[in-house]
Amino acid sequence: MASQRLTKHNIAIVAAAVSLSKERQADALLILLDGATDWKRIVEITEGLEKPVIVAVDDPDDLEGAAEVGLKPIALNKDKSPLLERLQHALLESAADELIRTNGEVVAVYSGFQQGRLDTISYLQLDERMRRLTSRDLQMLESRVPLQTIKTVVDLAAQIGREGREGKPVGTLFVVGDTRRVLEHSNDSGVDPFRGYNRKHRNLLDAKVQEDAKEIAQLDGAFIIGSDGVIERSRQMLEVSHEDLTMTKGLGSRHWAAAAVTRKTKAISVVVSQSTGTVRLYQDGHLVMRIEPMDKAVKWQEFAFEPPSAPPED
Repeated sequence: MASQRLTKHNIAIVAAAVSLSKERQADALLILLDGATDWKRIVEITEGLEKPVIVAVDDPDDLEGAAEVGLKPIALNKDKSPLLERLQHALLESAADELIRTNGEVVAVYSGFQQGRLDTISYLQLDERMRRLTSRDLQMLESRVPLQTIKTVVDLAAQIGREGREGKPVGTLFVVGDTRRVLEHSNDSGVDPFRGYNRKHRNLLDAKVQEDAKEIAQLDGAFIIGSDGVIERSRQMLEVSHEDLTMTKGLGSRHWAAAAVTRKTKAISVVVSQSTGTVRLYQDGHLVMRIEPMDKAVKWQEFAFEPPSAPPED
């Protein structure tokens, strides 16, 4: 289990962030940590802050005890990922859990230069375009596909839309739920790299399987995902009629197929646009949600603030 000590320096930085949060009346204070810490001490330092105090670490086990003392824990599962990606993911998860408004203000504290040493405070003005799935948004979808499965697929789709693969843009399609009927409209477009593996090694809830899916997303064809998050097939060509569909101009065959298969089945389609990275969700043949790439989501702003004097380093 990883840990992060609350040195006098780290305590002073958190205290400065609390002062800034109060001054700006921010929606939340986000503390991005490298591991478990003294959660009760964090509560003491942030006493008087009426807005949520979000603590984010990579390993869920490191958050043990955080919720019990009143903090809002976020597990990132982003070990060894770049700092900006971890910070963005923490913000997006906070928005999804409705801890912050998608166009609100957040003060974030994190180790920008040296692991284990909190050294950076950022005042973040979030943009409405970072809007991602919230519990309220997903309520209409949850009756067909579990919330956790949809969130996992959308997270993966957003990563593909933002990052591409090896510097090149990638578009792909995930069809989630009602697997038996979806497969009736599917044919192989090539060798399926997931075929033959047991269910454990095809479950998108596993971070390694997500990385494998990113590689396969570069190839033609759709992913067919069960309601439990297991990849039933990949590299599938969907054969469904497009008659009577109304689509936005400029969208290609991948989006037409995504909309059409949800009209023929009870599945939900999640499409990544190769040209823009935009993620679109379709249900019953209609576009129900559009999510812009995450790298356009956060506006970083310089903010002049005089922190309290830090006590000597221990």
